[in-house]
Amino acid sequence: MGLDSNASQYLVLLGMKGEALKGHLDLLLLAVIQRGPLHGYGVVERLRDHSGDAFALAEGTIYPALHRLESSGVLTSRWSEIEGRRRRVYELTARGILELARRREEWGAFSRAVSQVLEPA
Repeated sequence: MGLDSNASQYLVLLGMKGEALKGHLDLLLLAVIQRGPLHGYGVVERLRDHSGDAFALAEGTIYPALHRLESSGVLTSRWSEIEGRRRRVYELTARGILELARRREEWGAFSRAVSQVLEPA
Protein backbone atom coordinates (compact mmCIF):
# COMPACT_ATOMS: atom_id res chain seq x y z
CA MET A 1 0.00 0.00 0.00
CA GLY A 2 1.46 3.37 -0.99
CA LEU A 3 1.09 6.83 0.40
CA ASP A 4 -2.14 8.59 -0.50
CA SER A 5 -1.82 11.45 -2.97
CA ASN A 6 -2.24 14.10 -0.27
CA ALA A 7 0.64 12.67 1.78
CA SER A 8 2.82 12.48 -1.32
CA GLN A 9 2.01 16.09 -2.24
CA TYR A 10 2.77 17.32 1.27
CA LEU A 11 6.14 15.59 1.27
CA VAL A 12 7.03 17.25 -2.02
CA LEU A 13 5.63 20.67 -1.08
CA LEU A 14 7.41 20.73 2.25
CA GLY A 15 10.69 19.59 0.72
CA MET A 16 10.63 16.61 3.04
CA LYS A 17 10.80 13.88 0.44
CA GLY A 18 14.58 13.58 0.54
CA GLU A 19 14.77 14.17 4.26
CA ALA A 20 12.03 11.65 4.97
CA LEU A 21 13.92 9.01 3.00
CA LYS A 22 17.23 9.49 4.79
CA GLY A 23 17.95 6.43 6.82
CA HIS A 24 15.02 4.53 5.33
CA LEU A 25 16.16 3.90 1.76
CA ASP A 26 17.83 0.59 2.66
CA LEU A 27 14.63 -0.63 4.34
CA LEU A 28 12.58 0.29 1.28
CA LEU A 29 15.01 -1.39 -1.11
CA LEU A 30 15.17 -4.59 0.95
CA ALA A 31 11.37 -4.67 1.17
CA VAL A 32 10.80 -4.37 -2.58
CA ILE A 33 13.47 -6.97 -3.35
CA GLN A 34 11.98 -9.37 -0.80
CA ARG A 35 8.96 -9.65 -3.11
CA GLY A 36 11.19 -11.33 -5.70
CA PRO A 37 14.51 -10.95 -7.51
CA LEU A 38 14.82 -7.73 -9.51
CA HIS A 39 17.25 -5.97 -11.77
CA GLY A 40 18.18 -2.42 -10.80
CA TYR A 41 15.62 -0.62 -12.93
CA GLY A 42 12.98 -3.10 -11.74
CA VAL A 43 13.77 -1.96 -8.20
CA VAL A 44 13.21 1.66 -9.28
CA GLU A 45 9.88 0.74 -10.90
CA ARG A 46 8.61 -1.41 -8.04
CA LEU A 47 9.50 1.21 -5.44
CA ARG A 48 7.70 3.87 -7.47
CA ASP A 49 4.66 1.67 -8.15
CA HIS A 50 4.25 0.42 -4.59
CA SER A 51 4.55 3.93 -3.15
CA GLY A 52 1.96 5.46 -5.46
CA ASP A 53 4.72 7.46 -7.21
CA ALA A 54 5.84 9.04 -3.90
CA PHE A 55 9.25 7.38 -4.21
CA ALA A 56 10.11 7.98 -7.86
CA LEU A 57 13.86 7.91 -7.28
CA ALA A 58 16.60 8.31 -9.83
CA GLU A 59 18.72 5.34 -10.81
CA GLY A 60 21.70 7.36 -9.57
CA THR A 61 20.24 7.08 -6.07
CA ILE A 62 19.25 3.42 -6.28
CA TYR A 63 22.30 1.79 -7.90
CA PRO A 64 24.89 3.01 -5.36
CA ALA A 65 22.61 1.85 -2.55
CA LEU A 66 22.21 -1.59 -4.18
CA HIS A 67 25.99 -1.92 -4.54
CA ARG A 68 26.48 -0.87 -0.91
CA LEU A 69 23.88 -3.38 0.29
CA GLU A 70 25.53 -6.11 -1.76
CA SER A 71 28.94 -5.22 -0.32
CA SER A 72 27.50 -5.46 3.18
CA GLY A 73 26.22 -9.00 2.49
CA VAL A 74 22.46 -8.38 2.66
CA LEU A 75 22.02 -8.68 -1.12
CA THR A 76 23.50 -10.97 -3.69
CA SER A 77 23.44 -10.47 -7.43
CA ARG A 78 23.90 -12.45 -10.61
CA TRP A 79 23.94 -11.58 -14.26
CA SER A 80 20.86 -12.54 -16.24
CA GLU A 81 19.68 -11.94 -19.77
CA ILE A 82 16.34 -10.17 -19.81
CA GLU A 83 14.73 -9.23 -23.13
CA GLY A 84 18.06 -9.71 -24.88
CA ARG A 85 19.95 -7.48 -22.44
CA ARG A 86 22.35 -8.51 -19.70
CA ARG A 87 21.19 -7.16 -16.36
CA ARG A 88 22.32 -7.63 -12.80
CA VAL A 89 19.53 -9.21 -10.75
CA TYR A 90 19.45 -8.68 -6.98
CA GLU A 91 18.11 -10.99 -4.26
CA LEU A 92 18.09 -10.95 -0.48
CA THR A 93 20.58 -13.19 1.29
CA ALA A 94 19.74 -14.99 4.54
CA ARG A 95 21.46 -12.10 6.30
CA GLY A 96 19.32 -9.69 4.24
CA ILE A 97 16.11 -11.36 5.41
CA LEU A 98 17.20 -10.91 9.03
CA GLU A 99 18.26 -7.32 8.38
CA LEU A 100 14.91 -6.53 6.79
CA ALA A 101 13.09 -7.94 9.82
CA ARG A 102 15.27 -5.87 12.16
CA ARG A 103 14.72 -2.69 10.17
CA ARG A 104 10.96 -3.29 9.98
CA GLU A 105 10.88 -3.61 13.75
CA GLU A 106 12.85 -0.37 14.14
CA TRP A 107 10.54 1.41 11.69
CA GLY A 108 7.46 0.19 13.58
CA ALA A 109 8.81 1.53 16.89
CA PHE A 110 9.78 4.84 15.27
CA SER A 111 6.41 5.17 13.54
CA ARG A 112 4.48 4.47 16.76
CA ALA A 113 6.56 7.03 18.66
CA VAL A 114 5.98 9.72 16.02
CA SER A 115 2.24 8.96 15.99
CA GLN A 116 2.09 9.32 19.77
CA VAL A 117 3.80 12.71 19.61
CA LEU A 118 1.53 13.93 16.82
CA GLU A 119 -1.72 12.91 18.53
CA PRO A 120 -3.67 15.87 19.89
CA ALA A 121 -3.50 16.32 23.66
